[in-house]
Amino acid sequence: MVSTLLAHDLLWGMTPQQLPTDAPAWVTESISAGQPVVVRRALSAAGQVAVGVRGPLREQRFAAVMEVAAITRQVRPEELCHVQGQRDFPALRALEQLRSYLDDSGWVWGVSGSAGFELASGFSALHEGSDLDLILRTPRPLSRVDAQALVAILDTAVCHVDLQLQTPSGAVALREWAGASSRVLLKNAIQAILVTDPWNPQEQAA
Repeated sequence: MVSTLLAHDLLWGMTPQQLPTDAPAWVTESISAGQPVVVRRALSAAGQVAVGVRGPLREQRFAAVMEVAAITRQVRPEELCHVQGQRDFPALRALEQLRSYLDDSGWVWGVSGSAGFELASGFSALHEGSDLDLILRTPRPLSRVDAQALVAILDTAVCHVDLQLQTPSGAVALREWAGASSRVLLKNAIQAILVTDPWNPQEQAA
């Protein structure tokens, strides 16, 4: 049974037959190898979900759609918080550093990006210069003061850490919300817009 699909979820079950005929060879190779795809923020038809395929190079990202009925496994970022990595890279050492603090924060958090992909799938995605990408589920507002305090904690890690706040209205970068600008970029399935309050749905309708 597939639960509600959210951005950054990893999905298994996509086949090369579901790819468009003009998909690059590396996309077909990734899917044929059994790699998962990641749910992305975009509109899709009923019974389908917008996904992204990862390639071995950073610039190799391919947008596609997957049949929901084809999903055989789903892993969310928050399921990866306590998965132990098999390789020794700064991103995984940073995760070890930050885990206790994030566990005690009172928020639901998760691992996304290259680290999440590798922890969930076992496929190599990290390298020595990889950032650690995290998400924080924030159904209620996180104050800018608390955001600044969280950035200060993240900046103690052994590598750069990017954290995305997942609000009911979309996603916003923690570092933007902690910054001095009065408006921040909020991304949802339809658009990316500048808002003063990422938790206020009325701003998006304005």
